[in-house]
Formats: sequence, structure tokens, C-alpha cells
Amino acid sequence: MNFWHNLQMVAGVIPLLWLTLGFYLAALVLYFYVAAERPRLRTAAVLYALALIGFAIMALMQQGGIEQSISYPWLRWTAQFIKWVAIINVARVLLFNVLLPLVRIHPPKIVIDLLLAISYIVFGLSLLTQSGVNLNGILVTSTVITAAIAFSLQDTLGNVMGGLALQMERSVSVGDWIRIGADEGRVSEISWRQTSIETRNWDTIVIPNSVLMRSQVMLLGHRTAAPRQQRRWVYFNVDFRYAPSEVIAAVEAALRADPIEHVARAPAPHCLMVDFKDSYGYYAARYWLTDLALTDPTDSVVRHRVYFALKRAGIPLSIPAQMLFVEADDPKRRERKRSEELMRRDEALRSCELFSALTDDERTELATNLNVAPFIRGEVVTRQGAVAHWLYILRRGEAEVRVRADGSDLSEHVATLREGDFFGEMGLLTGEPRTATIIALTDVDCYRLDKQHFNEVLQRRPEVAQDLAHILARRRVELDAVLEGLNEEAKRQRISHLRTDFLGRIRHFFTLDRYGKRNGG
Repeated sequence: MNFWHNLQMVAGVIPLLWLTLGFYLAALVLYFYVAAERPRLRTAAVLYALALIGFAIMALMQQGGIEQSISYPWLRWTAQFIKWVAIINVARVLLFNVLLPLVRIHPPKIVIDLLLAISYIVFGLSLLTQSGVNLNGILVTSTVITAAIAFSLQDTLGNVMGGLALQMERSVSVGDWIRIGADEGRVSEISWRQTSIETRNWDTIVIPNSVLMRSQVMLLGHRTAAPRQQRRWVYFNVDFRYAPSEVIAAVEAALRADPIEHVARAPAPHCLMVDFKDSYGYYAARYWLTDLALTDPTDSVVRHRVYFALKRAGIPLSIPAQMLFVEADDPKRRERKRSEELMRRDEALRSCELFSALTDDERTELATNLNVAPFIRGEVVTRQGAVAHWLYILRRGEAEVRVRADGSDLSEHVATLREGDFFGEMGLLTGEPRTATIIALTDVDCYRLDKQHFNEVLQRRPEVAQDLAHILARRRVELDAVLEGLNEEAKRQRISHLRTDFLGRIRHFFTLDRYGKRNGG
């Protein structure tokens, strides 16, 4: 036999040339196509070359008649094993890095390594059997050795099994941001023994897989069927002198006006009042971070937005403090402040046509008894159908009038009330339930006049009830005229009728007789 024939016989492949060409061609294509596996492909090429050298040595030994040497079978097994190791590694790259990704299958790395190890063992034992080695004795001996090794390497095996479980379950994957105790970082690698976590401080934490399996792990920014983003809180303080709605409106407008890098558009950033402290309101701007590696820089940008938004709104930030306010509280100062407030209340009453028949003294008396009633934006001031014996005068802000039709759960917009408008007069004067729902469109300040205080004026001068009845009738008819298209004569008749009706209801509600005297008086 010639050398080439001997070479193919010892290699166990005919023709060896085509196998070699096919192997190196596949390795070369994969080398350029799968850049991440180039070290493995280079190693496989070197191993295959070593196997060819081993086959060449065996072919020369056969030509020299020394194939019966004791080293020949082991050289043959080693060369064959190295050849299959090289082929298996190229096949691994082709299968797991090219073919399976085409059908969107991505097995865990540990599973791939496990299949690779099993392939080595199967081919190694198969080659030993072909070489005439008795495996029974080896298996018995290896069982005892395996038991001893397993007992001495319990922690290591626990780490290996933990790593295998992590990869199979995929509860934690490479690229996830996790928190374990006080440690927080991105999973960079899950190996057989440990899991590596890279922190934002450029530190790497190595956690044994067995420890990871026994610990409570928080996956940051991870929600099923949702983008990976984490909610962040940026806290700040504002003095109590500024209404929460003003602070929240200013901050939310700034956070939503222009996109902020690494801040999600949905859910939108928002602001809320978190707590009341001793000397300030405690607020938080909340947003959703899209890049979990950039917590502090993005928090800083959000703080900048909050700071300048409040500055534009004329709202200064507050700091925790204890303050002692010392004021010169003398009778002149108290009287001046009281006079200023009474003047504002008197002007509010003068703006209401309902109180045009009152004297200055009577308006001053009512002004003294007005209550301040503030409402936040979106709050219901009065609700349709409710019984409330008081009237509101809108001092600041805007409110919406909504009316719900009988049998319907939906209400329709009817009108918008502004500064100087009043509502609830029928509840004050006749006691009938509210005919509409009033909702604050902005933060509003109202003056509230209760029945008990207005009753004192009517008891002293009951004839005022006639003027009140006329005003109520005229306001009602003016609305009816718009809806029904009444002419002047029809309006006069309806006013006369309604005035009589309202007068009777006012007298009954305030227990006045027809002559203006209180019943029983």
C-alpha cells in the first residue's frame, strides 16, 4: 500500500481529501459570517491539522511495519478524537449560530455547552470501543470515582446545577438589570459556576449560581408584554404658600413639553404631592427610564426641568426648616386687615344682583358671616340632586355647569361660571335640591352664604323677599325665553306667575307669613 492509501485507512475516511476540503471551506465561511465564534473556529482548524499530523504519523508507522507498537492504538484514538472534536465545534457554530437563529430558536449557552460535552463523551467512548477497550471495568471504576468527586464537590455541583436551571428557565438572562440585596447591576454572563453582574460604578460582582438560586432577585424594569423601563422618583419641596395644583401643573407642563432623552413618552411623566411636612409640601416628579444604566444623569436632567419650571412660575423651592414668625399684632393692624377683607366680601356681594335690594348695613352684616370655600381643579362644588341650603359667589377661577337628563347617567355641559358669578340661590332661598352639578375647571375660591345668616336679615326686613322673588322669576324667564322664544308679553305674564310662586316658597322656607312677619310672632 502507498502512503496516501494508508493515510485514508488510519483516518477512517475515504476520500479524506474531500472531507478536509469541506471542513476548511465551512470553517472559512463561518469565520467571516460569525465573527463572535472566530476563536472557536481557529481552534477547530488547528485541532483538525493536528489530527492530520497524527494520521500521517500512523501511516508512516504502517509503512515501516511498526503499527503493532503499544503507542499506535492510543495515537489512533487521540487523532480520531481530535478530528471529531474539530468537526463537532464547526458543526456547533453552524447549527447554533446560523441555522437555529434563522427560525428564531436561541438555546441557552449552558445547554449548548452541555450538548457539546455529551458529544465529546459519546464519540470518545465510541472510539474506545472501536479500539477494543473493555468499558465495563472503566464504568465500574468511574462510578466509584464519580461518587467521591460528587461528595467532595457539592458546592461546585450546586453552582453548576444552578447555572443550568437559570439558563433553562430563563428567569434571568444576559442583559437583564437585577437587584440582589443592596447590589444592583446588569447581568453580563451566566456561566457554569457563577453569574457576573456589572454595576453602574464599573464594578463586576461575581455571584455563585447556588447563592443566586437561593436569593430573592428583583428584575428591574421588567414587565410582561411591556417595554423594559423603570419608574424613577425625583423629590423636591415647596412652601405651603403655593397651591399644590399650581406646582403640579408647572412641573408636568415642563416634563411633557419636549422629549427628554431616556425618558419614556408613555406612560407620561407626572407630578404628585407625596406628603405634608412641618414647613413645606413634599412633592415627587415621576418618570419612566428607558436606559437603566443612566439613572443618575437622567435624574439630573429631570431635576433641571423641575427647577426652571418652578422658577418660571415664580414658585421657589423650600428647604426643611423651623421658623418662628413674629408679627406686631396691635389693634390697628387687626382692624386694617379686617377692613380689607370686609371690603373684598362687600364687593363680591355688590356684584350679585340677588342682593341689590339690601342696604349697606345688611350687606356688611352678610359679609361678616361669609365663609371662604376653596376647591381644587376637578373637584365637585355642588352635585345635582343634593340638598344644600347655601349660595356660592365665585371669587377666583372658573367652574363648569353640567346637567344630567332624567334617567341618564351622562351629564352635558351647560355653561361656564367665572369670577363674580353666583350659583345655588334656589337652595338658599327655597331649599329645593340642586338642579345642576358644578365642577371646578381651575382652582377656585368661593364665598359661601348659609341660610341661617341670611335668615336674620329676612326676619328683620321680610319685604326683601318680594324683591328676591322678582329677581329669581326674571332670571328664570330670561333662560326660558332663550329656549322657547317667548315674546315680551309672554315674559311679563310668566314673570308675574313665577314671582308669586317663588315668593310663597321663600316665605314658607323661612317661615314668614304673607305680611312679612314670622309665624307665631
